[in-house]
Amino acid sequence: MPLIDSSTYQAKGIFKWASVNTIYPALFRVIPELGYIRERIHTPDGDFLDLDWSRIGSKKIVLVLHGLEGQADRPYVKGMIRHFNENGWDGLGMNYRGCSGEPNLKLRSYHMAATADVALVVNHIITKYDYDELAIVGFSLGGNLTLRYLAEIAINPPAVLKKAVAFSVPCDISSANIEIHRWHNYLYLRRFLKSLNQKIQFKAQQFPEELKLPPRLPRTFYEFDDRFTGPMHGYVNGADYYQKASSLPILASIKTPVLLVNAQDDTFLSPACYPIKIAKQSDFFFLEMPAHGGHVGFAHFGSDKNYWSERRAFSFITSG
Repeated sequence: MPLIDSSTYQAKGIFKWASVNTIYPALFRVIPELGYIRERIHTPDGDFLDLDWSRIGSKKIVLVLHGLEGQADRPYVKGMIRHFNENGWDGLGMNYRGCSGEPNLKLRSYHMAATADVALVVNHIITKYDYDELAIVGFSLGGNLTLRYLAEIAINPPAVLKKAVAFSVPCDISSANIEIHRWHNYLYLRRFLKSLNQKIQFKAQQFPEELKLPPRLPRTFYEFDDRFTGPMHGYVNGADYYQKASSLPILASIKTPVLLVNAQDDTFLSPACYPIKIAKQSDFFFLEMPAHGGHVGFAHFGSDKNYWSERRAFSFITSG
């Protein structure tokens, strides 16, 4: 019954406010450069993925998956990789299609269920490099990818893949979308859509015959996913995408130990994103729900420079 009833994360002072715990790490946390070495791999459909490596010569590696409109240089990715480096692991930050600072080559991009690219990277790690142990850590959209990937490979998981951790995951996308469109999340929504709309405008220049822009650019995820994300990636529309891309319906099939950490004050998440019943009935799906933490926050201050999320992920992955 892997429901973790209590959490060791304790927010202090203003970090008990979800908005502060969400915004501060994203905008003000500074992580020293990791000396990333970039590797480009090619996809079967003629596109590419950029991988950022931070190697220390270990036989163990953590693969870190970023969130919506993120990339491997985000503080939460670098912080996680740094912590694993300091504790004897190599680290790899995966940049999704179009997220590495260079537009990808195909009309399609990335989305909440683009696990084929994750599988490609995992297989690349296994076949090209000699690692004894692999773990995955995903954040938000990357957490949904992590959970879906684990469910999809449950029957025949890679032998080196031992454990995974997912933070701040909108695992029921449809109901989480209702939350992200509430007034108190307006600035977050606006920031996401600004970036997404800029990319789709460039896509329209790349593929003028296949992609037509509407007179007014989308102002909600509903509009964007109905017009672009869904049809561009083989879904009927946005609603079809939300239903089929959510990880919630397939969590029970996971057979690799995985920890989902969703803060109770995460304003991006709906009640359905806290799958307590599934955790109680599973031997592999662990659920932890700190009272505070915001969305991809979990800030920690004091003598330890590492955030609680980094220490928690490492603890879970290396335990027992």
